[in-house]
Amino acid sequence: MRLSTKGRYAVTAMLDLALNGTQGPVTLADISENQGISLSYLEQLFAALRSKGLVRGVRGPGGGYYLGRESDEISVADIICAVDEWVEFTRCKGRQNCQEGQRCLTHSLWDDLSQQIFIFLSDITLNDLVERGEVREAARREKKAAAQAQVVGLKHQAA
Repeated sequence: MRLSTKGRYAVTAMLDLALNGTQGPVTLADISENQGISLSYLEQLFAALRSKGLVRGVRGPGGGYYLGRESDEISVADIICAVDEWVEFTRCKGRQNCQEGQRCLTHSLWDDLSQQIFIFLSDITLNDLVERGEVREAARREKKAAAQAQVVGLKHQAA
């Protein structure tokens, strides 16, 4: 299994949604601003996440996204697999034809590594991440920075 930028951004966006979605739907524009991920990229990610039932959207004014399931029912592996196809560490992508059509000497090693990473990420839920103190602290800092930026923007408009 590989963790691409797409997978990392999806986990980050879902964590933002878990942290900020308790008071109502969260817009992709808010996630984009909070996390520095382009809005068009988030739209692509959320289409995949929605198709796997990990998020649900609400249309119209005041709309946005909610988690599709409880945060303790969504694993990091669920998120990554929703936006990335399963990729193994083997060069043959699991076909066992690594070396001139035959299975290479280290195929089992790389296959086992892929499985261990998958198991590790399957055991971590969004709720586990939310409960970690550093995540809450980072979210608090992001909100404070966004509020300060808004105040600066209002001061420039008034001047």
